[in-house]
Amino acid sequence: MIVLSIDSSSLVTTVALLKDEYILGEYTLNFKREHSVILMDKVQMLLKDCEVDIDEIDGFVVSKGPGSFTGLRIGMATVKGLSMGSNKPYVSVSSLDALANSLLTFDGIICPIMDALRDSVYTGLYKNIDGKLTNILECTALDLTDLANILNEKGEKVIFTGDGVFKHKDFLINNVKSCEFAPNHLSIIRASSLGELGMEKIKTGEVDDMNSAPLYIKKPQAERELEQRLAMKNENRL
Repeated sequence: MIVLSIDSSSLVTTVALLKDEYILGEYTLNFKREHSVILMDKVQMLLKDCEVDIDEIDGFVVSKGPGSFTGLRIGMATVKGLSMGSNKPYVSVSSLDALANSLLTFDGIICPIMDALRDSVYTGLYKNIDGKLTNILECTALDLTDLANILNEKGEKVIFTGDGVFKHKDFLINNVKSCEFAPNHLSIIRASSLGELGMEKIKTGEVDDMNSAPLYIKKPQAERELEQRLAMKNENRL
């Protein structure tokens, strides 16, 4: 089975081709570039360099979030278009799952964190149970203090990964009792990790349809600000 996986949920643009248990190729760019400009170029470059025709791909994998609202929409739209055009299935996988999967061998709690602004993070908690990545806290948005309290109550060693580490590392060191940090090359989402998880879903028929939507968790900032303005306007009328 050959799958093409794509992630554009953060500043990172990453695409990978996997054939069964092998990674044929992967491009990862961790630089502030517009996903809408470079994503398809990277896909085409990867297919060309790996000498794989789009018709040979058995399925597609994309990050469903959480992450950048715009980035998620671009990635989802791209994969839906590829899926529809080739009549091949696609699946969406949590970006947090992909980060945690890169640290599957860690003996403790795996805690990916993605920056959600205002001292909060998108996060979930995972453990390796019988060799499988197992979610023990569903994907959510938490204040850093709340996250630290949850982890300290569990009393286990924890490893952090994700772009939230670069911003909040000092806080975590000072407030989480027993913590480690993933090496830098594993603290960004890799399309190959996303693809491994997605391939298993495709094999079992757990595929998405064209109505699938990104996992935002939080409402877009513009929508939140509009609700605040409407609430204030209503209060002034009372």
